[in-house]
Amino acid sequence: MSVIPYLLTCLALAVFIVSVAARIKRYLNKPLHVRWELYPVAHDAERASYGGSYLEDVDWWKKPRKKSMMGELSFMVPEILLLRGVWENNRSLWYRSYPFHLGLYLTAAFMGLVFLGGVLELFGFNLGSGSVIGSIIIALTNVIGPAGFLLAICGAVALFHRRISDSSLREYSSFGHFFSLALFIVVMATAIATWLFADPGFAMARSFAAGLVGMKWSPIPSHLFTAQIVLGAILLAYIPITHMSHFFMKYFLWHDIRWGDEPNIDKPATDRKIGEVLNYPVTWSAPHIAISGKKTWAEIATHNPMAETENTKE
Repeated sequence: MSVIPYLLTCLALAVFIVSVAARIKRYLNKPLHVRWELYPVAHDAERASYGGSYLEDVDWWKKPRKKSMMGELSFMVPEILLLRGVWENNRSLWYRSYPFHLGLYLTAAFMGLVFLGGVLELFGFNLGSGSVIGSIIIALTNVIGPAGFLLAICGAVALFHRRISDSSLREYSSFGHFFSLALFIVVMATAIATWLFADPGFAMARSFAAGLVGMKWSPIPSHLFTAQIVLGAILLAYIPITHMSHFFMKYFLWHDIRWGDEPNIDKPATDRKIGEVLNYPVTWSAPHIAISGKKTWAEIATHNPMAETENTKE
């Protein structure tokens, strides 16, 4: 029984990695999306300031394009760390969502510190020996961990309440949304209880991390800490198979869809994808189409309805 928390953690890590890879592969294998043509594009070093495009230039396809990594970072960093889009478009939701996300960021940093401390102890470094590095790791762990747990649980409770109380948001809330928030509340509440009553200095957590990395799966002396590990493993495996996978899929939303302005010049792979999409049957039933399932998009794109009108007049 003592190995179960270790096995579950390894299994959860494997499920997490495989699920992330599977979602990315599934996206990359999807048909070519329609280009948004929304400006400004963050990486445009010359025209992002006024929302322009390289298409303004004559013979633009013959000219080199300048891209700015700083332009992308200036958008991504505030969006990731501060949820700038929610702040600008839905301020009341931001007050609930941001504490939740900040709590998750701090919890992730806490886990990194725990594993760093555990690995150092695994290689014989005594964090409690009064060393500067050890003192910094312990101090940051003791502050960031509880702060992350508390912020995450407060934000999850606030978001749960908002989805119930806001009629407009409730219409778009599925069972999965409520279940996910409830799972976060349970996991974070267990983490707070473990911190208060079983592992106030997180020494047990570092010992578990060291045992996991060093394959020394010694028994865990606390049932509460065991419950925390099991619940944490379930949450880790659950996140990438749900809508919460947006935390890494947003990369493709920004870089491939919103900012995907790469011209299609001498790209056979893109040409093949365009050809595939153009051969899809048209399923629109609108009166001005009225050919549902009878023609492909290629036929529609090359059809000139005005020519039929002119022939009729003649």
